[in-house]
Amino acid sequence: MKIIKRNGAEADFDITKIIIAVTKANNVVDEAARMTPMQIQRIAESVELSCIKTGRAMGVEEIQDLVENQIMAHGAFEVAKRYITYRYTRSLIRKSNTTDDKILTLIECNNEEAKQENSNKNPTVNSVQRDYMAGEVSRDITERILLPKDIVDAHRAGIIHFHDADYYAQHMHNCDLVNLEDMLQNGTVISGTMIEKPHSFSTACNIATQIIAQVASNQYGGQSISLTHLAPFVQISREKIARNLDKEMAETGVLLSSDQKQKIVEKRLREEIEKGVQTIQYQVVTLLTTNGQAPFVTVFMYLGEAKEGREREDLALIIEEVLKQRYQGVKNEDGVWITPAFPKLIYVLEEDNIHEDSKYWYLTELAAKCTARRMVPDYISEKKMLELKVDKNGNGNCYTCMGCRSFLTPYVDENGKPKYYGRFNQGVVTINLPDVALSSGGDFEKFWKIFDERLELCHRALLCRHERLKGTLSDAAPILWQYGALARLEKGETIDKLLYGGYSTISLGYAGLYECVKYMTGKSHTDPSATPFALSVMQHMNDACAKWKKMHNIDFSLYGTPLESTTYKFAKCLQKRFGVVGGINDKGYITNSYHIHVSEQIDAFSKLAFEAKFQALSPGGAISYVEVPNMQDNIPAVLQVMKFIYDNIMYAELNTKSDYCQVCGWDGEIEIVEEDGKLIWQCPKCGNRDQDKMNVARRTCGYIGTQFWNQGRTQEIKDRVLHL
Repeated sequence: MKIIKRNGAEADFDITKIIIAVTKANNVVDEAARMTPMQIQRIAESVELSCIKTGRAMGVEEIQDLVENQIMAHGAFEVAKRYITYRYTRSLIRKSNTTDDKILTLIECNNEEAKQENSNKNPTVNSVQRDYMAGEVSRDITERILLPKDIVDAHRAGIIHFHDADYYAQHMHNCDLVNLEDMLQNGTVISGTMIEKPHSFSTACNIATQIIAQVASNQYGGQSISLTHLAPFVQISREKIARNLDKEMAETGVLLSSDQKQKIVEKRLREEIEKGVQTIQYQVVTLLTTNGQAPFVTVFMYLGEAKEGREREDLALIIEEVLKQRYQGVKNEDGVWITPAFPKLIYVLEEDNIHEDSKYWYLTELAAKCTARRMVPDYISEKKMLELKVDKNGNGNCYTCMGCRSFLTPYVDENGKPKYYGRFNQGVVTINLPDVALSSGGDFEKFWKIFDERLELCHRALLCRHERLKGTLSDAAPILWQYGALARLEKGETIDKLLYGGYSTISLGYAGLYECVKYMTGKSHTDPSATPFALSVMQHMNDACAKWKKMHNIDFSLYGTPLESTTYKFAKCLQKRFGVVGGINDKGYITNSYHIHVSEQIDAFSKLAFEAKFQALSPGGAISYVEVPNMQDNIPAVLQVMKFIYDNIMYAELNTKSDYCQVCGWDGEIEIVEEDGKLIWQCPKCGNRDQDKMNVARRTCGYIGTQFWNQGRTQEIKDRVLHL
């Protein structure tokens, strides 16, 4: 059995340390108040049994809490007092330096929390270590100096989660929609170098990857680009290729008919599109940003966004090539084609591609094959999005999320036109809904009172995020604020005007709706008798956002948080605060956002139809998924799910598996097994457990993770049931 030490390092559970610590406290009290060695042994054994029952690696502080409880349960209150005093004294000593020990464990690669903090970061790489080291310093400054104590205390207790504290010391924002169109058409500046409008599609793709890398290094969240912004450069290349061919014909004296010439031009154009798309695919996968990972970028594929005619036809050519290359995958170090994590792809389902007789149905079939093999693209329904994203002019809008699920709210500029590219999110604070429920003890009146108190805590925490950005000079990130990615501000100008009036959003996140409803009603939120309460919880958070928006002229928006490591943190905090409550906090994770619990038996279509109700109430971000087996030999079933998405839900994805064992060549599913209370990935064919010698791709929470996960998220992955 493993434990997690205070510095994040993992160690074996040692019962003798408990016996020694209790014995020391026992020896300094009066003899009449002392326990017997047998009693101390029983305390240690009881604590060990409690740790085993949790089914996860417990933290030192959690174990010491169990020790305290057991000492008091034996009536040895004087011993308990001494033990508590000793803990407090040691805590004061540790607080004299809050970062050195953690940084040292990061450098030596024995910090288990860091290893599992981000499923797309490799903590053994120097650039990742540097990012984590800087993050520890930022967290230390944030918690000691920059944030109010009650917000810090609530964050540490898992009552709320103040996201990305490792970047908060700097004036950085969360995620954005890159205005690639402006930067390519009007030029930009990268690292002090003027980049003019490209004269070919391949050059445009190359510049786009440089922009992606620069943007990723100047904010900490996801970013999205649209292939529509690349489509006009296909025609530029077509004309350039035609001119070059004319020149070749003149030089060689070879005459070609117009049909022959057109065929050669289109063939060469296809080759250039292939190279350009390959540039984006391989550059994104191989680039390392300043935070030590590949850029978290989403590529948006929406035919309806391009002008009808030649531009839309050219966009279709690009989309086709993107899907073909992603279907193929990328080669790992053994030269085997595997599933990459990025770029994330989103394909819009629309009238022109959703029916068998639609003009672009062939693209939808290709997308289905790609999803069955590589887990992307994910799907946005133009039909449902136009219903849900209505601007003040009364018009529906279809646009991409920022990263994996963070959506901007509808916005109309000063000219009365909808605007999305060039906008961004200021940051996120998440409320732990199961904690609100458990704190109420099941009393509904108390629940709503505590809920309002916690929401106000989130409100103040979000204002801290806003105030941290306020006054930021455009010089802090020229690529973002001066050269078109988000704005064209003057040097020395602040970004303040972009923080108000709905231009940018700021997100109230939420997690664990399922557990919250289950505790309060005794039933899953899918039960018709419990669903109204679940919807009322969602509406209450939306009402709070509307109130804050009116109060501050800042666009607060409700966001279904994509918990990764925090799903484990919240679960541990709930167990520490309330003990283990069966069916509520007895797992190493809590459920993401409004999702149906991963172990609940439900078919794909019922799941999507049910969760659609909650997407409508999560305007700042939401995504639903269905878990499916290997569907590569059943593409018609994938297409059936896609058609259902189009008619019923705004944004959804299909989760499958894509694994490879480098030891024996197994390309089936890598298993999760349990040993000594720890979950371990294992090849079912050869028994390989070395994570450095296997490629595992799993949907983490809207995006694909490939660097493995903490114990809580691993347990959640293990518990998933199939919906199809």
